[in-house]
Amino acid sequence: MLVVKKSQLPKAGKGLFTTHEISKGETVCEYEGERITWAEAERRNEEDDQSGYVFYITKKNCIDAFAYTDTFGRYANDAAGLGRVKGLRNNSVYEVRENKVYIVATRKIKAGAEVFVSYGKQYWKVMKEELERAEKERKKKKKKEKKNKNKNKSDKKAGKQGSGGSSKKSKTKAESRKAA
Repeated sequence: MLVVKKSQLPKAGKGLFTTHEISKGETVCEYEGERITWAEAERRNEEDDQSGYVFYITKKNCIDAFAYTDTFGRYANDAAGLGRVKGLRNNSVYEVRENKVYIVATRKIKAGAEVFVSYGKQYWKVMKEELERAEKERKKKKKKEKKNKNKNKSDKKAGKQGSGGSSKKSKTKAESRKAA
């Protein structure tokens, strides 16, 4: 039997655990979800921000488990991913058989252990690129917010200086922009 609970991997969310021993070569579970094309998977990733649960078989045949929260396969994490923990390693692989995807044990998995399966080097390459892109966007946004905050402070400061006097130097930046 399989259960879903908090993963041993940091920031991985939920993980897939077995309540009984699984032998090497034994099928752990099927990776179930909606059948879609790769083009649809890309569209969902871009427009709906639904990513991370698509298994690619062919361009015309992918499995999207995003909305299938009651299936087990989607909860198997990759111990060799970005959030590694010393002593944890993958104990299963994905196998495609007759157009279906299964998670199969590559060694004995003890009762109570988490099921870990490799997502592949390409997956982690893309994830790393996405995280780096998101970090650049975050820094860019933070820099822009800081610039706007500093601009607003200087505008307020210039406004305070200009409110008490009548000299041309005390004209605020906002008033200068209005005049232009």
